[in-house]
Amino acid sequence: MAPKKVCIIGSGNWGSAIAKIVGANAGKLDAFDTTVNMWVFEETVNGRKLTDIINKDHENVKYLPGHKLPPNIVAVPEVTDAVKGADILIFVIPHQFIKRICDDIREHIKKDAVGMSLIKGVDEGPDGLKLISDIIREKLGITMTVLMGANIANEVADEKFCETTIGCKDKACGVMLKELMQTTNFRVTVVEEADVVEICGALKNVVAVGAGFCDGLGFGDNTKAAVIRLGLMEMIAFARIFCTAGPVSPVTFLESCGIADLITTCYGGRNRKIAEAFAKTGKTIEELENEMLNGQKLQGPATASEVSNILKKKGLLEKFPLFNAVNQICFHGLPVKEFISCLQNHPEHM
Repeated sequence: MAPKKVCIIGSGNWGSAIAKIVGANAGKLDAFDTTVNMWVFEETVNGRKLTDIINKDHENVKYLPGHKLPPNIVAVPEVTDAVKGADILIFVIPHQFIKRICDDIREHIKKDAVGMSLIKGVDEGPDGLKLISDIIREKLGITMTVLMGANIANEVADEKFCETTIGCKDKACGVMLKELMQTTNFRVTVVEEADVVEICGALKNVVAVGAGFCDGLGFGDNTKAAVIRLGLMEMIAFARIFCTAGPVSPVTFLESCGIADLITTCYGGRNRKIAEAFAKTGKTIEELENEMLNGQKLQGPATASEVSNILKKKGLLEKFPLFNAVNQICFHGLPVKEFISCLQNHPEHM
């Protein structure tokens, strides 16, 4: 079989960290083409084009400074050029941009390509919940898989040991993707419940915003543990309502995509950090995003808004007070100090 050509669509903090792994594996494994294209949104950094910096210095100085990328990672400024001939498309861009990117590349991709989404978010469709992988599948007509886990990008780039979860219904495809992604320090488990894996990746960011509120309000670890537990219960309840592919197994929530990702995001990560600053400063989410994220986008508040709209349409909002409170505080003027009272009356306590 001809070696599989890989393209990474996105080059932010997480995309660049994944590029380190994918580039190293593609460079040494016969199953994959050595050259890996990475679509880079062109920017000027210190008077130079970011693509030129990556291709000459092998470092994404804006989004992952201090980490060398493998020399076989080739930064491409036009997404339509980047995807040409690719057998595996790895999507790692903010979920707000996915529809436009799919429209741009639809006529330029191989029809039998396999997609993998690393995007943590959901979309609100006319019929309710829309997973990002569903949007990509419908727009491009390709097989989709997902990768989610307790994977803070800088720690992955530092090659600190962690685990991740691939959701993939096709066993042969799962084996191939595991081979592409796994290293000694980035251990991959493949499960079939791809929709549950993806929902975990999206919803844990909402819970992390709540954890950040706790930090900003000066509450301790007991309170944060309660937020994490109640958040997990809402994640499981949400998955059981909206995952229609089959029964939702509690075991999937014990994988890296579930409880592990939830814990690490509630103690680290940008959603917790921005939410803490929100509680302390009174500035808006947008202001803090601009001040603190160096051009990156926050996923938790936007996901909270979309999830709340989906639940409201189904008349289920009161069963998810944590998700609703995060949305109300971020966007609708509910004072952040009211967050705990929303949890004190949680249905779990009734």
